[in-house]
Amino acid sequence: MSDLTPESEMPESEAPGSAPALNAPFRSRRGRAMALGLATAALVLFGAIGLLMNAWAVGDRVLLFLLGCGLAAFLWRYAAIEARARPEGLYVRNLFLSQTVPWDEIVGVRFPEGDAWALMDLVEGDSLAVMAVQRADGELGQSEGVRLADLIHSRQSPRG
Repeated sequence: MSDLTPESEMPESEAPGSAPALNAPFRSRRGRAMALGLATAALVLFGAIGLLMNAWAVGDRVLLFLLGCGLAAFLWRYAAIEARARPEGLYVRNLFLSQTVPWDEIVGVRFPEGDAWALMDLVEGDSLAVMAVQRADGELGQSEGVRLADLIHSRQSPRG
C-alpha cells in the first residue's frame, strides 16, 4: 500500500467495522509484546547467570547483570514507541527521538510495500517514520495506517 487514503474518502465496503477511536494512541501490538517479553527474559537470564556463576568475581557478576539491565532498558524503550494526537500536533515517540509535528506540517501518510513502518510526509519535503504503525502487525497495522491518515485529515485546516 503506497499512499493511505482516509476512510472518509473510501467506499463504505472498504472501511473496517470495529476500529478504535480516531484519537486513540497508536502502538504496535506484536512489537510491544515481543519487546516486553524479551526484556523480562533478559533480566531473569542475566540475573540467574550472575547469581549462579560462583566461579566469577562479584564485580563480573554485577557487570553481567547490569548488561542485562541495559538490554532490558533498550527493549523497554522499544515497547514505549507510540504516536498520540495532541491539540498542537501529532506526538511521535520513536526508538531514539520524540517530537510533536504540527498538524499543518503533515502532507500525508504512506505505508510503502517492504517498509517496516508508516512514513509521514512533511511540508519541507522530509519524511518521518511512525514506528508505532508497523507492518509486523499485519492487517491491524494496515488499518492503523488508515486510521492515522483519517486522524491527520480530520485535524488539518483546509489548504488553499
